[in-house]
Amino acid sequence: MEKTLIFMFPFCLLILSCCAAHSPPISSPISSPAPAPAPAYVNLRKLLTVAGPFHTFLNYLESTKVIETFQNQANNTEEGVTIFAPQDSAFSSLKKSTLSNLTQDQLRSLFLFHGLSHFYSFSDFKNLSQLGPVATFAGGQYSLNFTDNSGTIHLSSGWTNTKIISSVLATDPVAVYEVNKVLLPEAIYGTDIPPTPAPAPAPAPETVSAADSPAELTKSGKSPSSSLSSSSYRVIGLSAWIYFVLAISGGIVLML
Repeated sequence: MEKTLIFMFPFCLLILSCCAAHSPPISSPISSPAPAPAPAYVNLRKLLTVAGPFHTFLNYLESTKVIETFQNQANNTEEGVTIFAPQDSAFSSLKKSTLSNLTQDQLRSLFLFHGLSHFYSFSDFKNLSQLGPVATFAGGQYSLNFTDNSGTIHLSSGWTNTKIISSVLATDPVAVYEVNKVLLPEAIYGTDIPPTPAPAPAPAPETVSAADSPAELTKSGKSPSSSLSSSSYRVIGLSAWIYFVLAISGGIVLML
């Protein structure tokens, strides 16, 4: 019996070792990476209200419902939005008929023209300046040209030449840049662009008459003409005295 147990013990160890060799390894649980946080919601109405003098621009965005288009693009798409916001002073410098004569559809297109359907950081405009016209929210005919002039970004719509003054917000997915002019598209105002008025000529220098010019004044501070007149008066006076003396002398001689 003891011999049987002695032979069975190594046999059991052999079976256990084989089972352990062929059993699948126990894998540790793998933690999946946390999802990226969603971008914060940007309220464009609130931003344009508190960020600067954009009240007139915001009023037009609301009346044309363009604010809703920009807001949807900012928060419900992966592309984001870029907006060019004119100052209040840019609207006051326009003629009243510039906007008042437009239809409601034209007015909506004009303010859609102030937005791009993609988020562009300030450094991205250098590449845009090499791509040619960039389409805006208003459509293919409503395009903008960008020029990078030593770090200053200029915009041209044909009728309007302006530049980016400052960055109001440039955090993906929303970029808002301040400009000093309202963007007027050729698709509405035509290609007959009025020429830029020439600067006013400089006023002509005042002319000085020869008699009053410093070069013609004598050491005494009088002009030669005045000196000549004084000399003439002196000569005439001396001649009169001579004639007067001669007349008296002649009368005395006759009396003698």
